[in-house]
Amino acid sequence: MATLVAFHAHPDDESISMGGTMARAAAAGHKVVVVTATDGAVGEVDEGLLGNGESLEMRRSAELQRAATILGIDRAVQLGYRDSGMMGTADNDHPDCFWQADVDTAAAKLAAVLSEEGADVLTVYDGYGGYGHPDHIQVHRVGHAAARLAGIGRVYEASMNRDRIRAMRAMSPDAEEGPEDDDRFDMDKIGLAEDEITTAVDVSDWLEQKRAAMAAHESQIAEDSWFLALPPDVFAMSFGTEWFRRVVPEFAGDPIADREDWILTEPGE
Repeated sequence: MATLVAFHAHPDDESISMGGTMARAAAAGHKVVVVTATDGAVGEVDEGLLGNGESLEMRRSAELQRAATILGIDRAVQLGYRDSGMMGTADNDHPDCFWQADVDTAAAKLAAVLSEEGADVLTVYDGYGGYGHPDHIQVHRVGHAAARLAGIGRVYEASMNRDRIRAMRAMSPDAEEGPEDDDRFDMDKIGLAEDEITTAVDVSDWLEQKRAAMAAHESQIAEDSWFLALPPDVFAMSFGTEWFRRVVPEFAGDPIADREDWILTEPGE
């Protein structure tokens, strides 16, 4: 059995981008650890949701633990950095935010977790952080630096399939707007193109767990949100495959013809 460490930016990112992969790995008996860089304190929250004396970072930490339990994650670790907010906002300049963190210092923190857990596989984000959020970009930088420090032999970048998103939007031009329609996101940069993706993980058998884990992050993903309001068939089409690029060891084959369907080595392989 292997140990998978998934490095993410904020509580809820883990469930949205690779909740199915982590649930599938846990169900197969692998050890799964999620590491979250920030507290998520700059996320938007509906008025009245938080209890008396409850901060958003407290709520999001509790939501992370609930989602981890749903997905079968063995351990959820938070590195303790402040949420940096969206690119170009004043929160980017806060001295305690992840965007301002020294990469080597943050990498050493993550590398300590990787070594402690005996990580075999690490997931980070692609260089654009999926959609250009500063904390996601920093996860890419810090994650790769930590992998080098800890000597991790298998590293994947979690991402989105840019071409699949475009095709789905073209098929349903009258569909409710999704995150990719936000004018803050550049569709020419979001995620990875089809021919850059080396690994497509089928998580259709774990969609119920993935959806439940997403719903556990109720401060950020309300039941009537775009994510959870999708009909079951559209939710399956949108979230039933999770996309990665293998960067360590470098993928030598054709990203489409030789594409992998899993990120962990099974016994006997």
